[in-house]
Amino acid sequence: MGDQEVKLLGVWASPYSKRVEIALKMKGIDYEYVAQDLSNKSPELLKYNPVHKKIPVLVHNGKPICESLVILEYIDETWKSGPSILPKDPYARAMARFWAKFIDEKCLPAIWKIRRSQGKEEREKAIEEATEHLVTLENELQGKKFFSGDEIGLVDIAANFIALWLDVVQELVGIELLTKEKFPRLCEWTDDYLNSSIMKETLPTKQELLDRFRTMFQQTK
Repeated sequence: MGDQEVKLLGVWASPYSKRVEIALKMKGIDYEYVAQDLSNKSPELLKYNPVHKKIPVLVHNGKPICESLVILEYIDETWKSGPSILPKDPYARAMARFWAKFIDEKCLPAIWKIRRSQGKEEREKAIEEATEHLVTLENELQGKKFFSGDEIGLVDIAANFIALWLDVVQELVGIELLTKEKFPRLCEWTDDYLNSSIMKETLPTKQELLDRFRTMFQQTK
């Protein structure tokens, strides 16, 4: 399958874009990375994702696949090389999809809300909501190294925002949300996840993200 053309339209600081890079690297797939500027969307991005006009977009032999979680499943089903991203068992697969969706629909919006909140009361409410969702994830990790068991899988890749980007948001906002006292399992998971070789070579550093988001936040104020 080495003669296939694989292209990824992405943004280096996007947790969604990085999900796809992680999956491609886990599977050992050669791909061309095409950096995008979302303030000036390329004709290629508009052509391949006319509905949402967002990254990431995986282009496989000229055919585009959009939405990071959809792309992860596509990669897992298309390339059998390397470790499985989703479990083989139908029930375990359904659960993996459930938790990945929970992260995207509940956790991430709640964390971004902290950053956008105005005033003390609104921020406290946002922190409370985010904390509640993190408690749910903390409980889900009990007795496991990763969400998927002993190896990194779909839910872990979906949660990469919590492993790295959350730390950046905390620092920019000046709060402590994910602490070892409150979330011992999530903190251990974060260490194991970020120290795996694929994450080390794929994810940006915290400092790079801090610099990037500081600039972005200053522009949006």
